[in-house]
Amino acid sequence: MKIRHLAPLLFAIAAPAAQAHEVWIERDGIGPARIYLGEPAEVLPEGGDPEFGNLKAPRLLSSATAAQVRKAGYIEVAVPPGDVRAHDDAVFAPWGPDDRKEGIAYFARAGRSEARSALPFEIAPVSPGGDRFVLVRDGKPVANAEVTAISPDKWTKALKTDAQGTFAVPVRGKGRYILTASHKDDAGGTTSLGKVAVLHRIATTTFTAD
Repeated sequence: MKIRHLAPLLFAIAAPAAQAHEVWIERDGIGPARIYLGEPAEVLPEGGDPEFGNLKAPRLLSSATAAQVRKAGYIEVAVPPGDVRAHDDAVFAPWGPDDRKEGIAYFARAGRSEARSALPFEIAPVSPGGDRFVLVRDGKPVANAEVTAISPDKWTKALKTDAQGTFAVPVRGKGRYILTASHKDDAGGTTSLGKVAVLHRIATTTFTAD
């Protein structure tokens, strides 16, 4: 296969790989945070997702100097009590033609003890410990956006934010829930890997129901 025919194929492969994956954080009690890359609606393969090696150094909003220890399929970080937030826009290299590069930025949160957002794209609880959340982009609620809720047994439910950007999570039992949302910004932006014409933002929030 000639190189000029191979390049579009590589771009086609890179885009689904990036957009199908998400970064999320799990935390039990006040223990260390565990940062994952993968597909949260699927059972994580033993040893981690095949793309896990691309998750190199996610940036924590607090505890930025805390040591990140690589484990089998996740990165472990000792953090103080409270909600944990991290972001990373260098997991996958930008893809596509030079004049239409696309990139992806991940924003992850674990916990619902704080009724506020601090990341550029975040799913935050409306009230501490509550089951109603708000999707926020650049400090403003996002109306009529799609959100996916994943239950501890991997049951998934498609939800939509209301006019105020809020939505209720159907809590079905005890365990860890994962919320995910994405936004495609055709105005582009600047990532740590360079400028892109299209920026995909993906947010996740996890919480445990007792």
